[in-house]
Amino acid sequence: MSELAMVGIDLGKHSFHLHGQDKTGREMFRKRLSRQQMMRFFSNLPACTVAMEACAGAHFVARQLMVMGHVAKLISPQFVRPYVKGNKNDFVDAEAICEAASRPSMRFVSPKTETQQTLSVLHRLRESLVRDRTKTANQMHGFLLEFGVSLPRGLAAMKRLPVILTEHELPTRLMSLLDRLREHFNYLDAQIEDLDKDLACQLAVEMGDGKQYAGSRDFAASIGLVPRQYSTGGKANLLGISKRGDKNLRRLLVQCARVYLQQLKSQHGALAEWVRSLLIRRHSNVVACALANKLARIAWAISAGHGVFNAGPDAVAI
Repeated sequence: MSELAMVGIDLGKHSFHLHGQDKTGREMFRKRLSRQQMMRFFSNLPACTVAMEACAGAHFVARQLMVMGHVAKLISPQFVRPYVKGNKNDFVDAEAICEAASRPSMRFVSPKTETQQTLSVLHRLRESLVRDRTKTANQMHGFLLEFGVSLPRGLAAMKRLPVILTEHELPTRLMSLLDRLREHFNYLDAQIEDLDKDLACQLAVEMGDGKQYAGSRDFAASIGLVPRQYSTGGKANLLGISKRGDKNLRRLLVQCARVYLQQLKSQHGALAEWVRSLLIRRHSNVVACALANKLARIAWAISAGHGVFNAGPDAVAI
């Protein structure tokens, strides 16, 4: 009897579809199990490779399987899609995951630790609160504009709102509603400040120890900071950045690059000279993306090599 080599799991909220195969790729079983049934099944199964898409809940399942002695492999969904044969269903998806995971050149996602996942939740919660705060501020701006009151730009105007309102005659009911919005704004603002105190670097969440990437360029490519390529006939054609991967992390790196550019006059060292040479030849937006790419590569080198970044004796920290 053939020995089980790999199991593909199509993850669900309550039900999980499993496809098992041997080393030759021959199907050995198909099962539809609940979460509890699946964990019991794998606890009684000899150690094998278990592959699944890197989606919601995958990192938790991967950690549980590794405790049982299995090898857990996570694959980006975009790399599984080409291996789906025929009509799409859950068992076909599980089979496609096995097929993708068996490719020698396949790239995998490292399972995140509980700490990394918690940090990720913190970042996403903060982003949600920031969106809600901006929405609340825009609502107050819009409501007051309907009554001929134009507030200054920015969130700072919200702190001066009580003073501004006393300068205009507005309906009592409107004032009451605006007070409710202002209280909600202040609550969101306080929550964001509390989260900022606990905020850790998003790079630690995404990159981990960096060992899952062959080099710094691979990490930069995973977050979409390298050019898209559309080459044919031996002619290389590079486009804008690919914008793949974690858009939040990419946005933070680009924002860091823009802050560096704003303070470039006070910066010294090799990195600053490299940026200045680029600004002579390229638009500032292009330079910001290039600098974000370099910052990502530096971060990978520090994480993978357990080193310290040395900007030079004359460099000024931003």
